Amino acid sequence: MSCTRITAIVLRQFYLMRGSMSRVVPLFAWVAVDMVLWGFIAKYLNRVFPSGFNFIPLLLGAVLLWDFLVRIMQGITIAFFEDVWTRNFLNIFATPLSVLEYIGGLVLTSIATSSLGLVVMLVLATSFFGLSFFAYGLMLVPFLAVLFLFGIALGIFGSGVVLRLGPAAEWFIWPIPALIAPFAGVFYPLSTLPPWMRHLALLLPPSYVFEGMRGIISGGPASGSALLLSGCLASIYILCACWFFIRMYRRAVRTGLIARYSAETVS
Repeated sequence: MSCTRITAIVLRQFYLMRGSMSRVVPLFAWVAVDMVLWGFIAKYLNRVFPSGFNFIPLLLGAVLLWDFLVRIMQGITIAFFEDVWTRNFLNIFATPLSVLEYIGGLVLTSIATSSLGLVVMLVLATSFFGLSFFAYGLMLVPFLAVLFLFGIALGIFGSGVVLRLGPAAEWFIWPIPALIAPFAGVFYPLSTLPPWMRHLALLLPPSYVFEGMRGIISGGPASGSALLLSGCLASIYILCACWFFIRMYRRAVRTGLIARYSAETVS
């Protein structure tokens, strides 16, 4: 793998964003809206319920972690979609660039763009709503790491789906986080779910993260073995997603579909 070619993919996305504010503003605008909305909901619940329980680290912390995962996924898919929308996909792979180098460039682009959103979320949550990340302790680091890995897996898989089905299939990708969220238990314990949903939830790395977060907030410890399992699951999903993307790319090359990828469908 060539670091120069990977960097070239990142630079292309940088030049695209530098030349268009419409690409830059969404990186932090929607996360800011989420932080403000859920921040005021948490403050309202603190005032309504006289129990003294602080909803801010529970709700606002869950929103922050979940938005981080979504931004990681969308950082990859949107960078991929830019090549689709500009009909540049065939041009890129006419170069010596390998598939893994292309994926590596997408991942680095996602790290850069999601980091900006994370900073905005941290500033709003701490400055305006008093969210203290000391409540999570050092476990915040593995929490973010697991969500980061799973977000990468979702982004690569989503890009592979669009590569297989064509540009019109991008509308299958946007709802993925919303479909996963009920099983991940972002705002409620997994014990709330019916048994069949709990079984599926155990296959999702975010479910262990949010269970651990609620355990810490309630005064108990987070399970290290559960977080280790979630990290292993996320790593497996990344490998499977890369395999799927490479397989879809090779199929497109073998059948000649990549030469007419600007069409609405390539199936």
